[in-house]
Amino acid sequence: MRVTDLTGLPAGVPEHLEEEGIEELYPPQAEAVERGVTEGESLVASVPTASGKTLIAELAMLAAVERGGKALYIVPLRALAGEKASEFERFERFGLSVGVSTGNYESDGERLANNDVIVATSEKVDSLVRNGAGWVDELGCVVADEVHLVDDAHRGPTLEVTLAKLRARVSDLQTVALSATVGNADELAAWLDAELVDSDWRPIELRTGVHYGQALHLDDGTTRELPVERGESQTAAIVRDTLRDDGSTLVFVNSRRNAEGAAKRLASVVAAELSTAERADLAEIADEIRAVSDTETSETLANAVERGAAFHHAGLAREHRELVEEAFRDRLVRTVCATPTLAAGVNTPARRVVVRDWQRYDGDAGGMQPLDVLEVHQMFGRAGRPGLDPYGEAVLVTDDHDGLEGLFERYIYADPEPVRSKLAAEPALRTHVLATVATGFATTRDELLDFLDGTLYAEQTDEAGRLASVTDDVLAYLDANGFVDRGEDLRATETGHLVSRLYVDPMSAAEMIHGLREADEETTPLGFYHLVSRTPDMYELYLRSGDRETYTDVLYEREAEIPGSTPSEFEDGAFEDWLAALKTATLMEDWTEELDEERIAERYGVGPGDIRGKTETAEWLLGAAERLAGELDLDCVRAVRDARKRVDYGVREELLDLAGVRGVGRKRARRLYRAGVEDRSELRNADKAIVLGALRGRRKTAESVLAAAGHPNPEMDDVRADPDAAPEGATEAGESEAGERGQASLGDFE
Repeated sequence: MRVTDLTGLPAGVPEHLEEEGIEELYPPQAEAVERGVTEGESLVASVPTASGKTLIAELAMLAAVERGGKALYIVPLRALAGEKASEFERFERFGLSVGVSTGNYESDGERLANNDVIVATSEKVDSLVRNGAGWVDELGCVVADEVHLVDDAHRGPTLEVTLAKLRARVSDLQTVALSATVGNADELAAWLDAELVDSDWRPIELRTGVHYGQALHLDDGTTRELPVERGESQTAAIVRDTLRDDGSTLVFVNSRRNAEGAAKRLASVVAAELSTAERADLAEIADEIRAVSDTETSETLANAVERGAAFHHAGLAREHRELVEEAFRDRLVRTVCATPTLAAGVNTPARRVVVRDWQRYDGDAGGMQPLDVLEVHQMFGRAGRPGLDPYGEAVLVTDDHDGLEGLFERYIYADPEPVRSKLAAEPALRTHVLATVATGFATTRDELLDFLDGTLYAEQTDEAGRLASVTDDVLAYLDANGFVDRGEDLRATETGHLVSRLYVDPMSAAEMIHGLREADEETTPLGFYHLVSRTPDMYELYLRSGDRETYTDVLYEREAEIPGSTPSEFEDGAFEDWLAALKTATLMEDWTEELDEERIAERYGVGPGDIRGKTETAEWLLGAAERLAGELDLDCVRAVRDARKRVDYGVREELLDLAGVRGVGRKRARRLYRAGVEDRSELRNADKAIVLGALRGRRKTAESVLAAAGHPNPEMDDVRADPDAAPEGATEAGESEAGERGQASLGDFE
C-alpha cells in the first residue's frame, strides 16, 4: 500500500511521509490500515522492533486529530517521552500542537489542554486523571507503547488501570497498543476490544544464534567461523569482528559492575579501530560527560568513551545516558555494554547484539535465574538498523557444548511467555482503589468491582472471587487509615482525596502522617529524611557488610531526631528496614551538607544517577509530607518545607534563599556566599565585579543570575571580575570544608 493512498489524515501528511522516504507501507502497517487504524478502530500491533510500530501509532493519532479529537501517547520511560515528542513535532507544520509531560505529579494538567498530541508516562497520565484534567474527555485516541509491560509487577498495574479508566471515561475511545511479539497478543486484543495485527515481519533480516568455540552457530543451521584469539573473551572477538565489518555492538550483561567492567575491557578492542578524527570527537564527548558529575563513575565512563566504548545503566545520571545514546546513534561510540533496561524501548539499535549474561540474581529465588524469553527477544530486537545495516545479528555466548543446544531451545526457538496481569496484589491495588473512589469512578463496592471487571486481570483470571477478596482487604485498610468512608456510599475523605492527588501509595501516606504527628522540636531534617525513606515509595539503600553495626551506632546516637518508634533489634526484618532507611536518610543529609558527589558515591557505593534519583524522590515525598502536615494543621509544616528545599537544592540552611534564584543552584550559591553575597536581596543589589568573580568570570552566567534576582542593571559590559571574590584554592563548591562538618558521627566509614 502506497502512503499516498492513505485517507482520513490532515491534508499534506501523505505527501510529507513520501518526502521522508516512506513510499510504501511495511506489511504490518498496511494490515493495520486495512483493519481500520485510521478510521478509529482499536488495534493491538504485536510486531518486532524496528518494523514500523511508531508509524502505525502516528497514523492513528493524526486521524484522530483530523476527526476533531486529541491523541495521547503513553510511554513506559521518561527518557522515551522527550524522544517521541521530538519525533511527533515534525507534524506541527500541519497545524498540530505537541506537548510532553513527565514531571511533577500535580502539575501540567491544564497546560496540556491546548495540545493536540500529548506524550506522557503511564504514571503521569494516571496522575492527570486523578487531578481532574478536563481535556481527557476530548481524547479520540490513546496509544500504549510497550504494552507488554502490564506484566511488570511494579509498573504494570498502573498502565493496566489507566487504560481501563480512559476506556471507561471516554466513550468510543480508540485504543492502539504496541508491543514486540508476545505469546498472548490475542488476549490483549480481547481485553481492549481491538483488532489484532500479529506479525514477525522485519524490514531487514534478523539472524539469531549462539557463539561457541570458534564459530557462530545460526538459527538457519549454518555455521560461520568467528575465531577467538588467545587470551581473548568471546565477547571481545565478536566486537572485533563487528568493527571490521564497520558495525556497532550492544552487549547486554546482568549488573552495573559487569557493564562497567566489560566496557573497560572492550574499549581497548574498539580503540584499535578508531581514526584520528573519531578520537578527537570522542574526547569532546568525554569532556561533556566529566562536566555532568565529579564522581568516579563519571570519570570511568569518560575514559571508556574516549576509546570508543561505553556502559549504560540506571546508576548513571540522565545526562550521561543521553550522551552515550546520542554518541552510539552517531556511530562514534561503537560498543555499549548495558543492563537490560536499555532494551526497554530506547532507540539504540546496533548491527550486532550480544546477550553475554542470560541469567541474573533474583532475591526472591535466592540465586541466579534465567531471563524470560520475552526479555531476551526484546534485546534481540535491537539488532539491525533499517537503512544502515544490511542485516541484524543477535548472539548468545557459551563455552559449553550442552549449553549450545540448551540456549537454542531456551531462547532461539522458544516463543515469548504470555503477558499476565499483576493487578490482584494488595500493594498494587491500594493506590488504584483509592484513586478510583476519589475520582468518582466508583461510589459503591459493586461499582468498584464493575470497574475492575474492565481490567486485563478480570479478562485472564479463573480464580472466582480473588479480586473481590483483595479489594475488600484494601478497602478495610483505607477505611482504618481514614482515607475512605464505607457507609451506604463509598467515598474518599478529604485526606484520602489529597493522598490520591499527591500520587503517593496510601501506605506511604499513612506512615508519613503517623510520623508527622510524632514530630517535635527535636526532629531534625535527618528525621524527616528517615520518615520518607521508610515508605514504600522510596527504594532504600541496601545494608552491606558491616552496615548493621555502623548504622545501629548512628541510630542510638541520633534516635531522638527521628519521629516514630524504633523497632526492637530482635525484630530482624523491621529493624534492618529501619537501618536501611537511616542509611538512605544519611545520604540525603550528606547531600544537604554539600558533600561532593564523588564522596557520596564512594561512601554509599552508588552512582550519580542513584544520588539524583534518591534526592528527587525525597523531594517529591517531602512535598507530599508538607501538604499532609498542612491538611492536618500540624506544627511541623515549616520544618518539613525547609527539609524539602534543602534536599531539592542540596544545600545547608544558610543557602536556601540564595540557591532558589534561577540559575544559581548548589555550587554557585556557595561561591557567592563565600564572596559575601548571602541572600537574594544582597544578590539583587550586589557589586557586579564581585558576582563575576564568584562565578569565575562567566559573563553570560553572571548576567542571567543577576537578571533572575532582579538586579537593576545585570549587563556585564566592561565589568572586571574581582579576584578576591574567588579565593585561590577554593573547591568547586566548598565541598571538602562542608563535608568535614556535621558528619563527625559517621566519618569515612565506607
